[in-house]
Order: sequence, then C-alpha cells, then structure tokens
Amino acid sequence: MIERLRKRAFLPESRKGLNVRFGIAEAAQLLGCSTNRIRMAEDDGRLPPPPAGENGRRLGYSVQDMLNMREVLGASPARAPLDVPAMIAVQNFKGGVGKSTVTTHLAHYFAVQGYRVLVVDCDSQATTTTLFGFNPHFNITREETLYPYLSIDPTQADLLYAVKATPWPNVDLIPSNLELFDVEYELAAAGADGQSVLAARFRKLKQGLTDLARNYDIVLLDPPPALGTISLAVMQAANALLVPLAATTPDFCSTVQFLSMMDQVLDQLTQAGIEVDYSFVRLLCSKFDGNDPSHEMVRAIMEQTFGPALLPVPILESAEISHAAMRMMTIYELEKPIGTPRTHKRCKANLDEAMGQIEQLVRTGWGRSQKVDEELLVNG
Repeated sequence: MIERLRKRAFLPESRKGLNVRFGIAEAAQLLGCSTNRIRMAEDDGRLPPPPAGENGRRLGYSVQDMLNMREVLGASPARAPLDVPAMIAVQNFKGGVGKSTVTTHLAHYFAVQGYRVLVVDCDSQATTTTLFGFNPHFNITREETLYPYLSIDPTQADLLYAVKATPWPNVDLIPSNLELFDVEYELAAAGADGQSVLAARFRKLKQGLTDLARNYDIVLLDPPPALGTISLAVMQAANALLVPLAATTPDFCSTVQFLSMMDQVLDQLTQAGIEVDYSFVRLLCSKFDGNDPSHEMVRAIMEQTFGPALLPVPILESAEISHAAMRMMTIYELEKPIGTPRTHKRCKANLDEAMGQIEQLVRTGWGRSQKVDEELLVNG
C-alpha cells in the first residue's frame, strides 16, 4: 500500500524531486537584502541569472541557487566553527500529535533559511523516512538504519554509512524501517549486564551523532513515541527538546504525564552517571483550530500550566498540510497550492512563524538572536 501511494505521489520507479522555486522578491526577503543587490550581482557576473521559460520569463531560483547566492552575498546563517550544533529531539510519548510532520516541516524550513540539516529517523514506524520519499519496506534495509551501529553486535563504528542524500541539497537523512525495533529486543535481552550495555549504547549514540553534527548546523532527531531504549538514548544524545502536543484534553493530560515521567527518567539517568543537558525545552501546540472553542480552552490551560515554556505561536490545523502529506511532501516542497491560494498562503505564513520561533532559540544559543540585515551585508 505504501508503494502504491509512493507511485501515485511520484512517477513509477522515480525518486522524489524538488522543483520549488523562489521569485526575486522572495529570494531577497530570505537573504535579508534588496532585489537591487541581487540584480547587481547578476549584472556584474557574480551570480548567474535564473533560467528562463519558453516565454522568456524568469523561472525563479532553485534551492541550490539560493545556497549559492548566500555564499556569494555573505548571507549564510551557518553556525560559527565554535558554535555547538543544535541537536533537537522532537518527542512526545503520545502518538498522533504530528511529531513526524513537525520534524519534516522544521527540516525543510531550516533548509529554506540556508542551514545545513541532518534528520535522524529513530522511529521504526519510519513516518519521517516516508515523508522524505523513501519506502521503508522496499527502499531501506536494516543495514541502512541505526541498527548496525546500536545493536548488541555492531558492524559499524560510526554513523557515516547511514547518511543518505535527500532531494534538498542541504538536508541529509538517516532513515529507519521496522527492523530498527530489533535493537529494543536485543537490549532488553542483554541479561544481567543489561544496565552497563544500555549506558554504553546511550553514550555511543551521543558520540556518533556528535561526530556527524560537525558537518551540520541543525540535527533533528525523531524518536519513537514510547519510553523505550531508543527514545532514552535519543533524549540523552540531544541538546534541546521540542515537545509537540495537540490542543485536546487527552493530548494535554498525556503530555503532563510525559513531562512528569521525563523528570523521573532524567533524574535516574543523572544518578547513573549519564549526563543530560538541554539548551532549551519548549512545547509546541500543533493541529490548533482557532475556531474550535474546546481548542481555545485547552490552549488557555496550556498557557497557565507551562507558561513561557509553551511557544506563543501554534501550528494551525490546515487541510493544506494533510493534502501535502498525501503526496509525501511538506508545504515547503509544493510548487503551487493544492487548495486555494489564500489557504496555502495562510498555512505557509503560520508555519514560517511557528518554525521561526525555534530558529530564534537556536540562534540565541549561538549568541545571534537576529538574522543578518542588509546594512551588515553591505558594510561587512
């Protein structure tokens, strides 16, 4: 069934592509400069002009074009060599809160902004892997997941073997499939020496991800929605935690229990000598319907309960996100709206604002709370 959906989303036997393009006004906004500055760079040969269609009109800039423009114009947001890469675990033990959707949209948002991103799918359900255009049953083997690195009898000494290119030139993926769950069985059956084996695997995953992160600005970790060995290892490896939750009473209650359990688990990990240190912990309300009084009520309770730990801008419920997911895409990959242009524009603006909150937390950790502006670009 997944393969049938994949073939409906893409041409049979083809790989997912990326055809999104940016007009000069949108490109200038993303780069933090004027359209005149881009035109001047094209006129003096520093930048190639975008290709033209049959009618002679400019087709716009590809994502790769945008990355080149950032390098030429000095508008790259990449971290400085001494800045610690952000390794963000997107976690909630309650399923159905949009965890993988948030992870994938966040990856593509960071990609549009010019960051180098690594996405690590640690969930054997492999939803994130699927959204990146891979069929986890047909395209991915167990040897291409985290399994050879985390298993009781590892066959890999580092994680480079698992990194796959995606249609986004600045986003890589470590995929997953159902067989990754074998790690849970193996570690559970580790016997009397289980505690030391678990601690070793926790430290090993963190070391492997830390080594890989040197080539990226952002690492996004999508763990399973359960308190298992892999989830604990991921949360220990991360240096930031993002908790998505829907504005419903069951999701709110489940998240409160999750945070209470997290507090106990982190305390136990600390007592076991396993260090856990987050630069930020934030909750993000997802699937929010502002026209639903019950959503408004639950969100008000969230604000009272979590205070500033709850990000102020929620992700709005939108048919555009659902329609894009059916095509194994995010909003940032759509060449044109699926629904009405107004709905698409509202959805994308909301996602930009919601994802931008997390970007600012990352930049604040690097000592840069604001994006580079035009004056700095010109005079720098």
